[in-house]
Amino acid sequence: MEFAFTRQDEEFRAQARAWLGEHLTGEFAGAAGRGGPGSEHEGAAERRVWERELGRGGWIGLGWDSDAYGNRRATLTQQVVWAEEYARARAPGRCGHIGENLLAPTLLAHGTQEQRDEFLPPIARGETLWCQGYSEPGAGSDLAGLRTAALRDGEVYRVTGQKVWTSLAHEADWCFVLARTDAGSAGHRGISFLLVPMDQPGRVEVRPIRQLTGTSEFNEVFFDGAIARASHVVGGAGDGWRVAMGLLGFERGVSTLVQQIGFAQELEDVVREAVASGAVDDPVLRDRLVRQWAQLRVMRWNALRTLGTAGRSGTEDAGAPSVAKLLWGGWHQRLGELAMAVRGAAGAVGPGDWSESAPYELDALQRLFLFTRADTIYGGSDEIQRNIIAERVLGLPREAR
Repeated sequence: MEFAFTRQDEEFRAQARAWLGEHLTGEFAGAAGRGGPGSEHEGAAERRVWERELGRGGWIGLGWDSDAYGNRRATLTQQVVWAEEYARARAPGRCGHIGENLLAPTLLAHGTQEQRDEFLPPIARGETLWCQGYSEPGAGSDLAGLRTAALRDGEVYRVTGQKVWTSLAHEADWCFVLARTDAGSAGHRGISFLLVPMDQPGRVEVRPIRQLTGTSEFNEVFFDGAIARASHVVGGAGDGWRVAMGLLGFERGVSTLVQQIGFAQELEDVVREAVASGAVDDPVLRDRLVRQWAQLRVMRWNALRTLGTAGRSGTEDAGAPSVAKLLWGGWHQRLGELAMAVRGAAGAVGPGDWSESAPYELDALQRLFLFTRADTIYGGSDEIQRNIIAERVLGLPREAR
């Protein structure tokens, strides 16, 4: 395959690089490099202002199939270029990516024109943040087991139930929620995709979940009769499973390449530490570092191949998202382990003093190690991804339930 970029792509790259260089100054310079996985708490206020700055520049919604909402349009390769330049500039971690990359394409594919006109412009302006209400206690990888209910009451639905592992719910303005609107339904049937405002005191409660890293990016969300307008059901009542599965297809697009650029920067940090500590002289550790580099290159080529064939008639690969998740989850977890291996015993010691208000501090490599322990679980566990490949791609018998 040809992985080179065209002259037009490189011109677009120059525009993106120039804009980022001009705007990552002043109040935003201090937010550069902050807010990545495991540190979404860093610079939250500045990053929300940065989101609006991106909106004013038209950089939100490059991949939407319409430019009617204040966003620029870009080809697939230009979206890759923007993602690369954004990551290389160490621009602040995005706090609006769930709305831009998950909800917006879903509304463009399954929503009404009224829903698009209401919700897409504020996402494109960087004004509205979203979270995803999918997983529940007992219904994570087996999402069809969800029990959150939404009962019709005139022109609204009243939503009652609990969601868990809800990223950025403590900052979000809205949540797209999977709930049962048919009380007698089971499995994939009777589920609807609802848009629920988070600012409902007494009806929506967010409880942060403290992680091994000491931070709380994930949350539990409790709905107690929370109101969602009937006009805010996407795809029609009872058809939420189809909409939800369509959304998951958008989850692993160009953003996969952004993620890999971040991985490359983390690998550079680990290599730098190995050189500084002398661990690079150990042939076993040196071999592991080389393997990490080579495997990251393979992941990039696989992601580009998948993007290049997406949407072509007869070329859809039902197992591609699961393969990608297995590849990056295991790779990133091994990188975290390697980060501690090159540190040796010093990796077990925190950089700060213990106190009751701040029990421990972590440096970047320690946070990387602890955060990556969950990489093979969240976003679909490795076991589930292997079942999907076995059953839906290879046609093997379904696992006994």
